[in-house]
Amino acid sequence: MKISILGTGYVGAVTGACFAELGNSVVFVDIDPAKLDLIRTGRSPIFEPGLDELLGKNLKRISATTDTGEAIRETDVTFICVGTPSNPDGSIDLQYIEAASQAIGEVLRQKESWHTVVMKSTVVSGTTAGIVQRTLEEASEKVAFRDFGLASNPEFLREGSALADVFSPDRIVIGAEDPRSREVLERLYSSFDCPKLVCAIPVAEMIKYVSNAFLATKISFANEIGNLCKLMGIDTAEVFEGVGLDARINPAFFRSGIGFGGSCFPKDVRALIAQAEEMGVLPKILQSVMAVNEDQPMRLLDLLKKHIPDLRGKRIGVLGLSFKPDTDDIRESRAIPIVSALLEAGADVIAYDPLAIANFRSLFPDISYASSAAEVLQSDAVLLITEWKGFEVLDYAGKIVIDGRRVPKAAIGSIYEGVCW
Repeated sequence: MKISILGTGYVGAVTGACFAELGNSVVFVDIDPAKLDLIRTGRSPIFEPGLDELLGKNLKRISATTDTGEAIRETDVTFICVGTPSNPDGSIDLQYIEAASQAIGEVLRQKESWHTVVMKSTVVSGTTAGIVQRTLEEASEKVAFRDFGLASNPEFLREGSALADVFSPDRIVIGAEDPRSREVLERLYSSFDCPKLVCAIPVAEMIKYVSNAFLATKISFANEIGNLCKLMGIDTAEVFEGVGLDARINPAFFRSGIGFGGSCFPKDVRALIAQAEEMGVLPKILQSVMAVNEDQPMRLLDLLKKHIPDLRGKRIGVLGLSFKPDTDDIRESRAIPIVSALLEAGADVIAYDPLAIANFRSLFPDISYASSAAEVLQSDAVLLITEWKGFEVLDYAGKIVIDGRRVPKAAIGSIYEGVCW
C-alpha cells in the first residue's frame, strides 16, 4: 500500500517507520526540512529506542517531502499525525489538524482516484466527523464516504516501547463509516493477530481518551492510597500486589509515587475535562485525578524538609529529569515542579539524566548539571525522580535519599524516605 504520513513528530515518525517495515511504501510530509533530511538518511527526528535502525532498514520504501500535494497524489491513504497542543483551558488546539485537512482537501479536488484520509492524531470525539470532514469537503468540493474515505485509527503508543506497541498491540481500533475506508485499514492490519474493533469514528476517538484517562485515574488512585499507607506505616506496594491479583482489577499502573507526566496523560485528561464541561457535564473524578497528580510531587519536598527544614544554600541532587525512563521527553515531567520548588526555597540544584539534560536545560539553564549519576550523590540530599536502570546500581549509603519512584537499592544504608512507602 502507498501511504503518506502528515507530520513527523512522535506519532508520525513511529507510525511511518512501522508501516514501511510491514512492506508498505511510505512518504513522510513535514514543513521542517531538517526533520525530513534526518529521515532520508535513516535517522529519527525524535528519540525512540530502535527507531533509527527501523528507518535505516527500510530506506528503500521511504521518501520524505515538504510537498503535501505530491505526497497525496502519489499515495492511496493519508494518515494525519500532526500535533494537537493544549489551549490554556485544557481543550486541544486544532489549528494544525485544520491546516492539514485544508491541504489534503485541496489536493483531493483534483484527484480522481479513491483516497482514504485517516485521523491518527489524538483528537476529542466528534473532531473527525466535525471540523475535519467539513474542511475536507469544502476544500475538495467532494463528499466524504462517497468520493473519498475518512476514518479514525487512534494510536496507543508508550514512549520507550513504541515499536513493541505497534507490532504487538493489545488491540487495533478502526473507526470507519464506509466500507472502502474500513477495507483499507483492515487490509493494512491484516497480518496482526490481536482483537480488532471496528466502530463509528466518534467511538474510536473516545476510546483513545477514555483509555488514557482510566490509566491516569489508576495512578492517582494508587497515589492517594499510597499517601494514606505512608502515614499508617503500610507498604503500598504490598497492598496493590494483593489488589491487583483480582482478575477484575489488573495490577497495571498501580504504582504509587510522584505522579504521571508526558505528552499524553495530562493533556488527554485535561482535554476530556474541557469537553465534558463544554457539554455541561461536571467531570468530578477526572478533576480529582489531575488535582492529586499536581499535588503529588510536592510530597517529595515535604519529606525532604523533614530532614533539612531550611533548604537555603543546601546542595540538592536530582536524579532523573525525563517524565519516564528510556526517553528524553520532559513534557509534564514531575522534575519540573520539583526543581522549581527547590529553587524557590533557595536550594542549589545539581541534576542528572542519561538523555534529557539538553531538553531540561532549555527550561532551567541556571542549575548545575552533572556528567554522571554518581556526581549527584555528592549533595546534602538526593531526590529520585525517574527510575532509570542506572540509578539502581549506585551506592546511596550514608546519603539522605527521598525516593519518588521506588528504587530499592536507594534504601540500603541511607537515610531513606519513600514518598508513599
